[in-house]
Amino acid sequence: MAFLEIKNVALKGIAVCAPKNIEDNLTIPVFNEGEAERVIAQTGIKQKHVVENGDTLASDMCLAAAEKLIADLGWEKDSIEALCFVSLSPDYLEPPTACILQDRLGLPESCMTIDINQGCSGWLNGLATLSSLVMTGSIKRAILLNGDTSSLLNSPYDKEARPLFGDAGAATALEYDNNAKRILFNFGTRGKEFNAIMRKDGGLRNPVTEGSLKYKELAPHIVRRDLDAIMDGMGVFAFGMSTAPKSVKALCEHYSIDLEGVDYFLMHQANHYMNEKIRKKLKISEERTPYSLDEYGNTSSASIPVTILSRCRDAFVSKDLKILATAFGVGLAWGSVYFETNKIVCPEIVLI
Repeated sequence: MAFLEIKNVALKGIAVCAPKNIEDNLTIPVFNEGEAERVIAQTGIKQKHVVENGDTLASDMCLAAAEKLIADLGWEKDSIEALCFVSLSPDYLEPPTACILQDRLGLPESCMTIDINQGCSGWLNGLATLSSLVMTGSIKRAILLNGDTSSLLNSPYDKEARPLFGDAGAATALEYDNNAKRILFNFGTRGKEFNAIMRKDGGLRNPVTEGSLKYKELAPHIVRRDLDAIMDGMGVFAFGMSTAPKSVKALCEHYSIDLEGVDYFLMHQANHYMNEKIRKKLKISEERTPYSLDEYGNTSSASIPVTILSRCRDAFVSKDLKILATAFGVGLAWGSVYFETNKIVCPEIVLI
């Protein structure tokens, strides 16, 4: 595993934006009688916030989250020197969406911009990338944006995908600070199983054709186009179950982290049944392992920020906390991070 130690970087705040529109899994028209209840019981997902008609994109939600966070921090926009956008839902194939967001946010032209194409583990990837730049002291302030409109990447007629994924955008503020506690990471990748979660068409390997736009019935209530995301559910389940506990244990052993001393254990919100198996393997108590799945579903790389603001906001605002987080999924990729916070800025979730 790839270990990374970051010094002199403080996490100053987190903000989240989600769509106002809520979809109830009991009422979506992709289930036979009794199926919805079984899916909710297994996944823990009762509802999701999803965009309507594709009018709102990941960049729009990240923009709203960033505007709120910057205002609440009292940062001058001219003081922000780097911006990173992590998403599988860019505005365009080119240019990078971070370039567009630099202008929409009113950041200076001297601001460095980066796009990262990543999903489930994307908050950790972005945090590691951006904090590595800030650690040198050359860049003093940076904003990390994570977001996806997963509901637009999945078929609305697919009972395997539609109940799982919600939409959200998040902003995380980083600042150079000589007194900051270390941020500790490890990462891993299993690229040989890249096709466990993928969209077959739409890139240069498989460009869009007339056939890409045609819906195909693969099984009852499983109707997809080749442009829609597909997932090997059992394969991904086995992957998460094996890699997440190992990643957390490896991080704790490498950096002598006391898992019992962690205030919150935050997991990528993939599936309640799987996450509970991981929690029990690590022997972490329920009260230290919050979930946002029931209300927001799987929000891709925004899921850890969503969990923080929807379930732990008061603690993050008022206390000094020790946090351990882990994420796993598309890539296949995974990672874990340990960090400490000191009464950071966490505005209430913005709904648009």
